[in-house]
Amino acid sequence: MSLKRMVLRDFVIVSELELEFGDRFTVLTGETGAGKSILIDALQWVTGGRADVALIREGASRCEVSAEFDSPPSVRQWLEEAGFEPDTTLLLRRTLDAQGKSRAWINGSPATATQLRSLGEQLLDIHGQHAWQSLTRPEAVRSLLDAYAQVSSAVVASKWQQWRAAQAQLDQATQSQDALLRERERLSWQIGELDKLAPAPDEWTELNTEHTRLAHAQALLDAAQAAALTLDEDEGNALERLSHACQVLQQQEQLEPYFKNLTEMLASSLAQVQDTAHALRSYLRKTELDPDRLAVLDERLGLWLSLARRYKRSPHELPELLTSWQQALEQLDASADVQALQTAVDAAWQAYAQEASLLSRARSRSAPQLAQAITHAMQGLGMQGGQFEVHLQPAAQPLQSGLEEVSFLVAGHAGSTPRAVNKVASGGELSRIALAIAVTTSQLGTAQTLIFDEVDAGVGGAVAETVGLLMKQLGQDRQVLAVTHLPQVAACADHHLVVRKQHHEGVTLSSVTRVDHETRVAELARMLGGERLLSSTLAHARDMLQLQGS
Repeated sequence: MSLKRMVLRDFVIVSELELEFGDRFTVLTGETGAGKSILIDALQWVTGGRADVALIREGASRCEVSAEFDSPPSVRQWLEEAGFEPDTTLLLRRTLDAQGKSRAWINGSPATATQLRSLGEQLLDIHGQHAWQSLTRPEAVRSLLDAYAQVSSAVVASKWQQWRAAQAQLDQATQSQDALLRERERLSWQIGELDKLAPAPDEWTELNTEHTRLAHAQALLDAAQAAALTLDEDEGNALERLSHACQVLQQQEQLEPYFKNLTEMLASSLAQVQDTAHALRSYLRKTELDPDRLAVLDERLGLWLSLARRYKRSPHELPELLTSWQQALEQLDASADVQALQTAVDAAWQAYAQEASLLSRARSRSAPQLAQAITHAMQGLGMQGGQFEVHLQPAAQPLQSGLEEVSFLVAGHAGSTPRAVNKVASGGELSRIALAIAVTTSQLGTAQTLIFDEVDAGVGGAVAETVGLLMKQLGQDRQVLAVTHLPQVAACADHHLVVRKQHHEGVTLSSVTRVDHETRVAELARMLGGERLLSSTLAHARDMLQLQGS
């Protein structure tokens, strides 16, 4: 995966620029102040950098940057999971207007700056000229070592958070014992009150139904008795009349077939009335006045209503209320169980300590290997005898990142004592150390485009040629872009872009041109000797290109 194409419109001092990029090693050169780093700034911005209206070219209403990359399977999977349309190429586009409103797109679909940053981490690995400053930040140093060791502190961080949460719960329970005890007593008393009632689900409805029936038992018995008399006991009752009607019609069926249907209907009705009369007599035998049971129901309904009023709930809510109090008491007992909480803390600590120990062993194995690799790179950058150390110091307390603090120590030359990176006095040494680290660690990432933004500041002579060869070597496997002021580095490149600043009608504009053959010789000569192109500097430039096979 590599950067294929960029388009800039009204970005800083670029009016309009469309640029194609090749594989392997590309350098960007130009006079001081020409805007060599503008392309790097544009790449950082289109991959989620902070939006600032200062990026808009003076006099323009908005700026726009587009960048096209190759799209490997890993990025296509990310695109699918994020809801974007995958393709063989990946197109990022971002705009910014004068009001500070920024908009972004991924493969033509709207995207957020966070999504751009997530993609940018997979696309680009940028090393700036002040890269050494990040090496004074503990988290950056630790992340670099972990990347070299091919380990992650994510599991340790998760276990640490679980341990801290368990410890916080234990501390809170310990400090709140009195309050917890009072709350437990309150809940226990309330549960005891409702337990006396022992309200069952749907019981309130059943009690009301039974109470209503017993309270009106006499009226119900009178109604059943009257109905039974009417159906089969009184003179001229319903059963006698229906039976008589049925017999009369049956006698005439031979004359009128239509009567047969009517007779069947009457016979069915007669059967139903007989069943009803039987049911009524059964009801009368089983039903009687029960004042004792009615008194019991009165008392229980009164208790339901009394408790409902006390706790300001409707009666049918009491069973659910009792269940919620019982659950709350169980949770309270669990949170107040200091011994159980201490056991949870111990278990969480053991889980953290185990993962942290594994991480510590991996760091301890890889630290000397990383130190040796960077030390080796320093020798080729004019720091013969220099030494690089990865120092692991036990942390004062367990950290989310593990049991140790990681720092980088450097000795610039043989015989000197290794010191913290930010204590190294020479600016040139800082640049070369940063470059050694960048070259060594750039191979750790998965991004196929490596960018070096003037990391060779303070370097010259034979060391500069070594820097160029290192970048050319990196370009064998990955795309490398380097902003440089060193002709030795530029001569090693496979592709050469020149940034020029022009003044037109009081406006400063920047442009980028691809140079080759004689135009490239002229640019190298300018870098060697200034604006006056002497035959000697031109010859020197040709020799440099011929030596590097460019």
